[in-house]
Amino acid sequence: MGVTRAALPPVLAIDAGNSKTDVALIGPDGSVLATGQAGGFQPPRTGVAAAVDVLAEALASAGVPADGSGPVAGHVSACLANADFPVEERRLADEIGRRGWGRATAVHNDTFALLRAGLPPGAGPRGVAVVCGAGINCVGMTPDGRTARFPAVGRISGDWGGGGGLAEEALWFAARAEDGRGTPTELARALPARLGHASMASLIEAMHLGDVPAGRRHELTPVLFEVAAAGDPVALSLVHRQADEVVAMAAVALGRLGLLDEEVPVVLGGGVLAARHPELDERIAAGLAVRAPRARITVVTAPPVLGAGLLGLDALGAPAEAHGKLRAHFG
Repeated sequence: MGVTRAALPPVLAIDAGNSKTDVALIGPDGSVLATGQAGGFQPPRTGVAAAVDVLAEALASAGVPADGSGPVAGHVSACLANADFPVEERRLADEIGRRGWGRATAVHNDTFALLRAGLPPGAGPRGVAVVCGAGINCVGMTPDGRTARFPAVGRISGDWGGGGGLAEEALWFAARAEDGRGTPTELARALPARLGHASMASLIEAMHLGDVPAGRRHELTPVLFEVAAAGDPVALSLVHRQADEVVAMAAVALGRLGLLDEEVPVVLGGGVLAARHPELDERIAAGLAVRAPRARITVVTAPPVLGAGLLGLDALGAPAEAHGKLRAHFG
């Protein structure tokens, strides 16, 4: 639906991940006036300006003017992947502000959107969130403004897992199983079969030569969980390690905030965690029961743009009714 500027809606909510971008224009009562979507948001690969161009594409798909001719909302609440350091948040906020989409702009790492969406209605900003989608990240916050977060830029910052990382690990074990260097695993048959190959040797050659689009590697992560659910020890060990990483991030964040011994939400989300794989869920619950026994686990399946919208309404002091209406729309 098209949007005019006669009466500016209060919030333009943006959630931009590595694989897709969602936007929502939100009215003063929490109603959703327009939504749009575009591709992935990857400023480290494309540069800041080109990455923000993707946000403009999402606005255009919603019928929202993104040509810089004037603001379309009072406040822009942007929760963005790859905004991992304060300097990155500032650069992105400056570029979004330069586009003139809102009278004020706030940029957060996209994991804060997950945390906000998973907090109970009416609750203050107190808890920890772990997102496990293409990658993995964790943030925590308390009402007094303290936060806990990780750089979350891959192996150089100590990260392990996420959908992309799990696919790479599964391929490594499958390759070694087939050629005899490693432990036998059903992954050696199941992974190439999913991508139309008869063997790991054939799949490895195709990947090396660029005949397998990079995006198709994400199809391998569900295969890993299927093989693990059937009892394959190698696949199950990877699932368990991913669960242990989620527990470690959450427990460390809770510890930094002094919340380990308090009843507090631990919000889980992202494609890997939202899929609710029993082997993963059970291991996470057992691990947190030991390291943070009063943590209350919540899994968020609503679109993360909900969290960006709620943060925007928070910034403007919107009433609880507006928050409730926005939650109902995406719930």
